Amino acid sequence: MSHPAPPPRDDTRTLTTVAHTAFFLLLGASVVRFLLRHPGEPRTPWIIALSVTLALLYVLGPALGAAPTARRLLWLGLVVTTWMVLVVLAPSFAWCAVPLFFTALRTLPPRAAVVLVALLTTFVVIAQLQLAKSFDPNLLLAPPAVAALATAVFVHMERQAQAQRTLIDDLIRTRRELAATERREGTLAERQRLSMEIHDTLAQNLSSQQMLLQAADRTWDTDPATARAHVRTATGIAAHGLAEARRLVHDLAPSELADGAGLAEALRSLDAGPDIEVRFHLEGTPAPLPDRVQSALLRIAQGALANVREHSGARTAALTLSFLGDQVVLDIADDGHGFTEPGNGTRTGAAERGHGLPAMRARVRQLGGTLTIESTPGEGTVLSAAIPLEPAP
Repeated sequence: MSHPAPPPRDDTRTLTTVAHTAFFLLLGASVVRFLLRHPGEPRTPWIIALSVTLALLYVLGPALGAAPTARRLLWLGLVVTTWMVLVVLAPSFAWCAVPLFFTALRTLPPRAAVVLVALLTTFVVIAQLQLAKSFDPNLLLAPPAVAALATAVFVHMERQAQAQRTLIDDLIRTRRELAATERREGTLAERQRLSMEIHDTLAQNLSSQQMLLQAADRTWDTDPATARAHVRTATGIAAHGLAEARRLVHDLAPSELADGAGLAEALRSLDAGPDIEVRFHLEGTPAPLPDRVQSALLRIAQGALANVREHSGARTAALTLSFLGDQVVLDIADDGHGFTEPGNGTRTGAAERGHGLPAMRARVRQLGGTLTIESTPGEGTVLSAAIPLEPAP
């Protein structure tokens, strides 16, 4: 299962902020320098118009994202072209290229980015040589050195970020595999424990009852007293077996509700994985709930969160437990991509696999409640389970 890309690292975000700030500072300083040194020139309106255009274009960049989409590439081409025209009209705008190095390296593939950085550096060198009154080797060597340093720093940071993302993905995958292995081992151990419990209690009791009842049947006509004694003994064994069966059923209740933990506490402790934030809300005055109602609502919440994790692509999910007097309502809402639910009530798409929703409907139906699902593609999903409560005496 694919995972969403992790958020940008703090150092990358800081470098982006510094680059944007440096661009506007350099652009503003270049405009001021031109106006101070060339007052009243005919090209002044063009310089101001191009500077404003370049600033507006640069502001649009973050809204297009960092991925090399067609719109992003077109935007980068417009920014670079506008800057080149400015440099031709006023060479003092050349140093605005330094932040553009970072923008090119973020937007383009490595080879294309290096070519663009080399082109920008060439314009900077030519512009600086035009501004110089005499030939200065520093003006020929300094811009390529700055460009090479900026490129090396960015490439190093990108490699570190990629290595960190790979490590995080490996850790998440390993943790999930370990959790799945532990669940399988726990399931096998629980099955073995239950099989031994059933063999040592219920099976033995049923076998004893069978033997006693068969003995009573054989002696019923010849020795009624002994037959009745066998029946009474079988009745006692049956009562003991019933108590053992109830104990086993109690042991099969959700572990989150063990030791007297309430439904609200159990719901509050649920999660849907490391990439989804789960919030819990309690509304109304809590009332005592039957064990089977608590178990059903907890299992529904667990199943719904599993669907959210596997199919929705959501980042947040909200559990709301509402006590409305004559009924208790559990709502599970997520901000995922939603789905279209046909008239027959079955979910389309990936969630058709498995039996999650039918199992939830069966649990609610057994308790006389209703299960409703509201979902719109792109707007998330809300699952609501309402179970009626018996009025208090």
